[in-house]
Amino acid sequence: QVQLVESGGGLVQAGGSLRLSCAASGRAFSSYAMGWFRQAPGKEREFVATISGSGITTYYEDSVKGRFTISRDNTKNTVYLQMNSLKPEDTAVYYCAADKRIPPTRVLGSYDYWGQGTQVTVSS
Repeated sequence: QVQLVESGGGLVQAGGSLRLSCAASGRAFSSYAMGWFRQAPGKEREFVATISGSGITTYYEDSVKGRFTISRDNTKNTVYLQMNSLKPEDTAVYYCAADKRIPPTRVLGSYDYWGQGTQVTVSS
């Protein structure tokens, strides 16, 4: 069992930055691929980024490439999402998730554990 708690969301102006954190409890954190997803009002939850257990492999959704960076610190059982050059369309609730399978995937249904989400609001 893995419990995930996100933090770091908030209100920021367009062009600004935020760093989201996701702290995991439970064993063998480094054996899980970790992903970030987001859900805007009235829309389905969508993939943002994922990182392998070792941190070597990452994938990004096209609209965030070059602006967002996913990373992890396995000594702290934490995964991060650095978000730069934020746009109003990035406004959403952001969720982290853990996946026991390898390699990391963009597929929402593959993830086994989810956090409660953190709100990110980007004003224009």
